[in-house]
Amino acid sequence: MAAMNMIQAINSAIDITMERDDNVVVFGEDVGYFGGVFRCTAGLQKKYGKNRVFDSPISEGGIMATAIGMGVYGLRPVTEIQFADYIYPAFDQLVSEAARLRYRSGGEFFAPLTVRSPCGGGIFGGQTHSQSPESIFTHVCGLKTVMPSNPYDAKGLLISAIEDDDPVVFFEPKRIYNGPFDGHHERPLTPWSKHPMGEVPEAYYKIPLGKAAVVRPGEKLTVITYGTMVHVCLAAVELAQVDAEVIDLRSLLPLDLDTIVDSVKKTGRCVIVHEATRTCGFGAELMAVVQENCFWSLEAPIERVTGWDTPYPHALEWAYFPGPDRVAKALKKTAEA
Repeated sequence: MAAMNMIQAINSAIDITMERDDNVVVFGEDVGYFGGVFRCTAGLQKKYGKNRVFDSPISEGGIMATAIGMGVYGLRPVTEIQFADYIYPAFDQLVSEAARLRYRSGGEFFAPLTVRSPCGGGIFGGQTHSQSPESIFTHVCGLKTVMPSNPYDAKGLLISAIEDDDPVVFFEPKRIYNGPFDGHHERPLTPWSKHPMGEVPEAYYKIPLGKAAVVRPGEKLTVITYGTMVHVCLAAVELAQVDAEVIDLRSLLPLDLDTIVDSVKKTGRCVIVHEATRTCGFGAELMAVVQENCFWSLEAPIERVTGWDTPYPHALEWAYFPGPDRVAKALKKTAEA
């Protein structure tokens, strides 16, 4: 085991899969010699050569089209979209081609590609470097959508994504990329997280897609969340002093319905938290799932804590995304209802 932050864990996952399978190739904007804007691919071009790790033009649609072609002909491309905010030009290729390929070909062809992309706020990136578009991709049949909350999960989930025969959109919360606050930033990248670093096996291991984790057992209330908000919710539970069970979804699609239903039926109360905007966010789907499957067990209305329905602000970033105070308020309200 080694102490790794999320960047190191992601790099290790890609390194291991490239070593095990010569068909794994990595490309995107600045991922080669530069090692990616967040250094997730650092050192891989030097180790595996320019034929397997290379830079692409600034064309997200071109990156995705190339990856689909590679996948059809036997490669396993791992692409990087430099920021999730820039993934929209690739959306048509993902939806109309990659997600539909297995179905439209009657199983004759498939697209085993992984689309990595940093998401969310926390670096003062403003409206074009801070978005959380995960719910858009969960609406698309044929795509899988993943978002880890810690280094251990990031490595195991990414290996599973790369080895999966269907396209996987792998969102990486940039606020928890670099580990603990080192004292040199104006504001800490993870101000509420006690454990952004983690013990991660250096060897190969996998975490199955579609399996949530109960990161804090509890009896009185269920908190459903993912990504950076897992750490925020854990801090909020301590602040609110509520016996809450915190579920880290890890995989948004496929969704671990059993873990959600078992928890809410046990506790009778539910709070859903995500960083993305509220309207049509993934929390709306989670509310529907809980309502459909746990109605007779609910003791209080389902509560939702999210980002605001505005463009992502620069100067007021810390007021935009849910913090422990806002989440704790929802926990107390639901627990006392």
